[in-house]
Amino acid sequence: MFVDKACGKTEEASKSLRGMRAMKSIVGLKLFVMFGVAFLAILVFCFGNPRSKQISAHAPRRIVSNGEAGTDWEYGGGLAQDHYSPLAQINRSSVHELKVAWTYETGENGSYGLETTPLIINGVLYGLSPSQKVFALNAATGKLIWRFDSGIPGTQPDRGLAYWGSGADKRVFVGIMNFVYALNADTGRPIRTFGTDGRIDLRRNLGRDPASVIIALTSPATVYKDLLIVGGMEPETLPCAPGDIRAYDVRTGKLRWSFHTIPHPGEFGYDSWPKNAWKYAGAANNWAGMALDAHRGVLYVPTGSVSPDFYKPNEHGNDLFADCLLALNAETGKLIWYFQGVRHDLWDRDFPAPPELLTVDSHGRAIDAVAQTTKQGFVYLFNRLNGRPLFPIEYREYPSSTVPGELAAREQPLPAMPAPYARQFLTAAMLTDRTPAAHQWAEKQFKNFISDGQFVPFRVGRPTVLFPGFDGGAEWGGPAVDPKTGVLYVNSNDIAWTGELARNQSQAGTARALYLSRCSLCHGVNLAGSPPAYPSLLHIGNHLTAREIRKIIRLGRGRMPSFSSLSHNQRSALVRYLVNGENGTIQSSESPAVRETRAYLFTGYNRFLDPQGYPAVAPPWGTLNAIDLNTGKYLWKIPLGEYPKLARERMRNTGTENYGGPIVTAGGLLFIGATSFDNKFRAFDSSTGKLLWEATLPFSGDATPATYEVNGRQYVVIAAGGPKNALGAPRGGVYVAFSLPR
Repeated sequence: MFVDKACGKTEEASKSLRGMRAMKSIVGLKLFVMFGVAFLAILVFCFGNPRSKQISAHAPRRIVSNGEAGTDWEYGGGLAQDHYSPLAQINRSSVHELKVAWTYETGENGSYGLETTPLIINGVLYGLSPSQKVFALNAATGKLIWRFDSGIPGTQPDRGLAYWGSGADKRVFVGIMNFVYALNADTGRPIRTFGTDGRIDLRRNLGRDPASVIIALTSPATVYKDLLIVGGMEPETLPCAPGDIRAYDVRTGKLRWSFHTIPHPGEFGYDSWPKNAWKYAGAANNWAGMALDAHRGVLYVPTGSVSPDFYKPNEHGNDLFADCLLALNAETGKLIWYFQGVRHDLWDRDFPAPPELLTVDSHGRAIDAVAQTTKQGFVYLFNRLNGRPLFPIEYREYPSSTVPGELAAREQPLPAMPAPYARQFLTAAMLTDRTPAAHQWAEKQFKNFISDGQFVPFRVGRPTVLFPGFDGGAEWGGPAVDPKTGVLYVNSNDIAWTGELARNQSQAGTARALYLSRCSLCHGVNLAGSPPAYPSLLHIGNHLTAREIRKIIRLGRGRMPSFSSLSHNQRSALVRYLVNGENGTIQSSESPAVRETRAYLFTGYNRFLDPQGYPAVAPPWGTLNAIDLNTGKYLWKIPLGEYPKLARERMRNTGTENYGGPIVTAGGLLFIGATSFDNKFRAFDSSTGKLLWEATLPFSGDATPATYEVNGRQYVVIAAGGPKNALGAPRGGVYVAFSLPR
């Protein structure tokens, strides 16, 4: 077993030797002597005897949890998160015959759409409604088997479910807000011996007062043996709980281990934070999901930025383990290796999707690898055993921050290959030419922007371009990988956003100060928001009652998390401020360290859109990319999606923002919905990118599809719930399954 011994804890994957020294100091000389010759043999294995094999001779080339036949479908296609199916009944020759096999209408119209990928096990499809009611269907007919309503209104995205079985004990695990339920797979009833009456509360066991913790499980748990391993979505501002990775017993719900992404005293990485940051800092969380090499017992965990996202005063160090890809011992939670993609993140550049496990041909050797996509448009590729990069990573210097009290990291890592799948630097020559008026407007705006590429700290009073924007590049849907070819398929957003900081001049302990600390990140310092993703709160009293506003603050809705930790008096004061501008006094108990983070505020997320609501940069605005990870070279790149109105005006193939990922099959096909404006579900030739088939869904399919087989018949299914980012677009909750005619 190589974990925790041979590969150690590296500061970055490309500096393995220094990581070995750090590891020795942790495990100690006694352990080193105990393992003697065996330890030295593993050292050679990990650190590069050029004649030694880099992977185990018996290592399987694909990590699956649902059997090589591919009849079932688990989140991401299996533990490898490769979104791959070996099914080939639907193929390049037959895909044009695909027809709707069945539909299932949830009867709901969710505020966030429906981002769920269903789980299919033994001919039963398990899914979620927009409000997070759980159901089981006959996967061949779409007929309802059972339905479970927790009584908790789900107001956050919920992207899938997890499964575990042992003999007659078969369980479906589902996150509903801050709870994880264990349901009997046959009946849908909670298993009362799990946790407390069938559920565990993720607000507990984080070292904070559970009443103050805001967390939701937006990506399904990962199951390893008898462990249920979870992360969670957390707020972008303080107060915020730490993003610990936690493993629970699948039978009892008892906590088995925790990995502190914000290290405690004495733990590796503690000195990369201010002293005692673990007591007040938050996030560095895994909200995107994980991949698992079950044969080796290694868990691969991407993490996000630390809260607050944009202004981090008087901090030193790189904030380990925020913005990292972690390799953990799945049995114990111990760190094996890590790579930090963004040091001291000031841009909310979370790793946005699970990594993918595959085997590549690297200089003539088969290497078991892990690939990680990013919001910036990069793909990082590592030897999954020791974290060594398989393509060079360059550390480049970037500007320091001009904001008082803020320190930016001097260097950031960029992969030399593959080339980014999203544009990196916005110039005046790249502005929209959709119409002369739109171009003229964009030119005028652009003159006021700072546009110097990646990793430029935001400034006070002048917008800085983030290109690609806050939503990527790649997003939570994740890429697909064909394990037979080593080709990665990733859809990407390719529009610009802007951001800036402003001095916080509000008086502490007032309703406006509370608004600025909790709400302005999304809705802006002036309440104008950035519609449609971040709605304006101006004149909100004309649209919602005080009671309705208070309920939304308490429970959350759409992209907005629950602020249940606010007291009744705080919520009431905030409602009065929003409705009539009353700036009442509120008691505040924030620590000095937290108050420091309020000195400067992010003024709000702003897409760079023209007055008609289209991206103010030249197309493509969204792409689909095929990258050969054996060589780092592109096989093809095409625009993904279009705006129906522009298409009618003969402006086609522009690409659009897209959310939800692709799947790839042994039939030579790539299936993807994701396009937020045209409601299309498409199948492409995975070798060439040629469009072979498309269907129009009742709502946009901002979700990753699934494919499975029942009674010898292959199906492809996608959840269609509507977009989160198209103002006025219809929303619903329908599952649509396709198959070939009988």
